[in-house]
Amino acid sequence: MSAPPRLHVESGRVLLSGHWTLAAMLPDLTGLQAQLAPQRSVDVVWDLSALSRLDSAAAVLLWRTWGNAWPARLEISPLHRQVLERVAELPHEIAMPPALRIHPIEFIGSLLLKAGRNLQGMIVLFGQLLLDVAFLFKHPADIPWREFTANIYKSGAQALPVTALVGFLIGITISYLSALQLKSFGADIFIVNILGISIVRELGPVLVAVLVAGRSGSAMTAQIGVMRVTEEIDALSTMGISRTIRVVLPKIIGLTVAMPLIVLWASAVALLGGMLAAMLQLDLSFSYFIESLPRALPVANLFIGLGKGLVFGFVISLVACYFGLHVKPNTESLSSNTTSAVVTAITTVILADAVFAIFTRHIGVPQL
Repeated sequence: MSAPPRLHVESGRVLLSGHWTLAAMLPDLTGLQAQLAPQRSVDVVWDLSALSRLDSAAAVLLWRTWGNAWPARLEISPLHRQVLERVAELPHEIAMPPALRIHPIEFIGSLLLKAGRNLQGMIVLFGQLLLDVAFLFKHPADIPWREFTANIYKSGAQALPVTALVGFLIGITISYLSALQLKSFGADIFIVNILGISIVRELGPVLVAVLVAGRSGSAMTAQIGVMRVTEEIDALSTMGISRTIRVVLPKIIGLTVAMPLIVLWASAVALLGGMLAAMLQLDLSFSYFIESLPRALPVANLFIGLGKGLVFGFVISLVACYFGLHVKPNTESLSSNTTSAVVTAITTVILADAVFAIFTRHIGVPQL
């Protein structure tokens, strides 16, 4: 059984005895501190020779009582002195790290450098894919048909319900809001022009791209990232199997092929929702809407929308696979790269759509 710590002051001597350990001091730590406090500025002899035990917690308490300096007169055993010497070597004040200040120009520069590195890596990955395609043309027996069809099903067929639902609601919303404005000007028939151009040319491809980036793009990054964490990618390389041919290329080709079809599907459903809202708001029949649509919407807009879907699908899959291949073997990297893949894919899609708008501004515009 441990003896409690004792402190006795007599004739200029401070006598410490018992077990001066954290466990023994805790029941009366406040009382011990109150007894030690008056002895700080008194020239006394500190007699620690009767101590049974002394741990680092008690040594820190005594060292602070002495004002972080050795007392002029100290009687202590060599073993306990070593404990106090180790405490004396510790820094009295812990230096706080300087506040991290990032200059705006430095912050922007770091973002640009990071974007440049990612762009360089994607170009390298694209070049590798071209080499893989050339290899598969020479060796058609190595084409992974099963992986291609599986990715078309996962990225395309399974995305049809959610794209149809969102497209239908968007078509109803645009038609309803446009009808309110057109009705006040007596321009009801122009609802066909507004819905046709906005949905087929712009909203359909962009809306589908955002949904697919959040759904299929994140799934691609997460799947490849998990393969990186579990070292399946390294196992493929060990067995002499190309990771880009077996893992990356099927995903990119699958989504690139599926995206124009999803865009066509979502645009058709959105037009159906717009037709329904136009019938309820403006009393325009389905037959009139269908007859007027070819005149209000030149066929070039359909090809522009399908072309956007093709490019958007390629961009989303390329970005998703790039970030998936750069996942480090830890869960934090997996989550951060998945988030970065989705954000980068959506941003790239919007930039690509702006480029399309600039270069196709004179194509498919109906002449009044």
